[in-house]
Amino acid sequence: MSTTEGTFSPLNNLTPSDSDYKLIAENVIAKYNGVEAVKNVSIKFKNKAVTALIGPSGCGKTTLLRCLNRMHELTKGASLTGRVLLDGEDLYSNEQNPIVLRRKIGMVFQKPNPFPTMSIYDNVAAGLKLNGLKNKTIIDEIVRSCLEMSYLWDEVKNDLKKPGMSLSGGQQQRLCIARALAIQPEVLLMDEPASALDPLATQKIEEMITELKKEYTIIIVTHNMQQAMRVSDYTGFMYLGNLIEFGETRQIFENPKNETTAKYVQGQFG
Repeated sequence: MSTTEGTFSPLNNLTPSDSDYKLIAENVIAKYNGVEAVKNVSIKFKNKAVTALIGPSGCGKTTLLRCLNRMHELTKGASLTGRVLLDGEDLYSNEQNPIVLRRKIGMVFQKPNPFPTMSIYDNVAAGLKLNGLKNKTIIDEIVRSCLEMSYLWDEVKNDLKKPGMSLSGGQQQRLCIARALAIQPEVLLMDEPASALDPLATQKIEEMITELKKEYTIIIVTHNMQQAMRVSDYTGFMYLGNLIEFGETRQIFENPKNETTAKYVQGQFG
């Protein structure tokens, strides 16, 4: 699994029916106004595991992440070729409804973004109500369950009517994760979810990720290599739009096959 320059494709003979993998990107090329940001990347994301994407700023990590639930196409001038498969189904086929698939592949952004006019409760319940769920008892159960999964319930259970924006930054981020979980996604994408948080809040996010992978396939973009080592099972190193190396996290950090990967994880650049 190494390359000197240019694109690196760690997959051969991709099989969409491979049940070990929840999500597969095949020969993905993503552009902004004709300029390649992701260059012919192929990668498999194992079911109920955490995969970290690392690399310096501007290397294509977030763009690749946005390609996985068709958010990339929402940017003016963006284009994509290649395939993204969820359980063997091509997410970019004409039969797919992007809104429906984004419920299957939820996303948590770098900056917490609670709905500013909504309470803590309504932030979590919003997607449920939008999808037509009206049974308050069921909504109450889901809201509590999702707040528990995001390690937030004990901190807010007596303040559910307070604005979501009244929470601390770390609590807001966990609220956004609870909101994403409420619509029962199959995959959870996280773009630098702890980059703006203090060490204690970061620890809670990481503990939550470790717990959530029992039920979800998680893909996290992070600049924090220690975080990648702590929470991920697999790691992909990206550089200048290319996937340079991909493998088990311990192998990437302890025995990288590629010289550029080694220099990056050793802190020689980035």
